[in-house]
Amino acid sequence: MKIAVLIPCYNEELTISKVIGDFKKKLPNSDIYVYDNNSKDRTSEIARQSGAIIIKEPRQGKGNVVRSMFRDIDADYYVMVDGDDTYPAEFAKELLKPIIDGEADMTIGDRLSNGTYMSENKRAFHNFGNNLVKGLIGKLFKNDINDIMTGYRAFNKFFVKTMPVLSEGFEIETEMSIHALDKKFLLKEIPIDYRDRPEGSTSKLNTYKDGIKVLRTIVSLFKDYKPFPFFCVLSFISFIIGLLVGIPVILEFIDTSFITKLPSAVLALGFVLVSIVLLTNGIILDTLVKQHKQNYELFLNEFKIKNKAVDDKNE
Repeated sequence: MKIAVLIPCYNEELTISKVIGDFKKKLPNSDIYVYDNNSKDRTSEIARQSGAIIIKEPRQGKGNVVRSMFRDIDADYYVMVDGDDTYPAEFAKELLKPIIDGEADMTIGDRLSNGTYMSENKRAFHNFGNNLVKGLIGKLFKNDINDIMTGYRAFNKFFVKTMPVLSEGFEIETEMSIHALDKKFLLKEIPIDYRDRPEGSTSKLNTYKDGIKVLRTIVSLFKDYKPFPFFCVLSFISFIIGLLVGIPVILEFIDTSFITKLPSAVLALGFVLVSIVLLTNGIILDTLVKQHKQNYELFLNEFKIKNKAVDDKNE
């Protein structure tokens, strides 16, 4: 049983040694990989001295790092954790247990259930942002996941090797959660403690800039995964605007049998036609998405069969 601990890093020289040491104690037989994402400090040097395997990722952004991790590292089970020492290694085995027992394809380290994130996190609007993302994804994708954006997760090989990573930055956690929900992977949340960064360590997450990226990702993935309701909403809005613009024109025609508000009539007709086009697009794209899901299910079945054949051969 091969376990890989994946640690994406950017300028974490103050904390990386402790993170590596803690995970060595809790998972002594695991391989610890530190992916250095263009750090300007001694992160790589300290991580190497602490016994980790160092891999450089030149493309900036956490999503790019995770893409390389998932492509490059071959293991049976994976733990992904940030290098800032905010996630205690004591919970690593709890995250791995449902994966090893076959109860989950991905486990999520839930920072929000026990209240430690609310008390420890000192960054303004982060609690609001987490709740906003949780509420949006809960409504749009009909789920009750409590902590969508946590960076502490565990996976099996099945999930890692079939996850298409499209994000480039901090929106990667949101993408993984939505992908797992849409493709019916087994998910399980494990309540964990959270601690704030030590003094001198600074967050690389920009509350507003990265928050907007996350919200944009949610909208984009909603369009990609659920195009029919997405375009239905746009179609309804366009139709209502066309109706509001066109009502005076209709009333005038009923009263006088003439239309003098020609610009309003053309504008109303334009909005109604756009509404029809949007609805048609939604129907077509919804059919394509269903076909993609069918093909993806077949791909997952084929992956499992091939992987089992390799395992049997190795045994």
